[in-house]
Amino acid sequence: MNKAVNYTVGFLSGALLGSVAALLFAPENGSDIRDTITYRFSSYMDDLNNLINRIAEEKRGISDAQKEGDKVVKDARQRAQDLIKEAEDLLNSIEETQEDASATNGQKTT
Repeated sequence: MNKAVNYTVGFLSGALLGSVAALLFAPENGSDIRDTITYRFSSYMDDLNNLINRIAEEKRGISDAQKEGDKVVKDARQRAQDLIKEAEDLLNSIEETQEDASATNGQKTT
């Protein structure tokens, strides 16, 4: 955001200095200069509005990307928890099977 602010301040400062220089060194009459200034000001305002819109779109894009990233992380966490639960269940099942087998073997030997 700091880059955008610096760009905007530089842009507006340049526009102002350019307008002052045009007034001081212009070989044209007053009405022509006013028309030129009006046109340039309008052009600068259009450029500024386009810049503001582009910054707003980029901000929305970043926000959307952040939301999507959060969603992916949440989904990955849920999947990891599911895998851990499945692994624990499998280990418990193996332990129960081993205990059953040990108990069965213990009964046969006595």
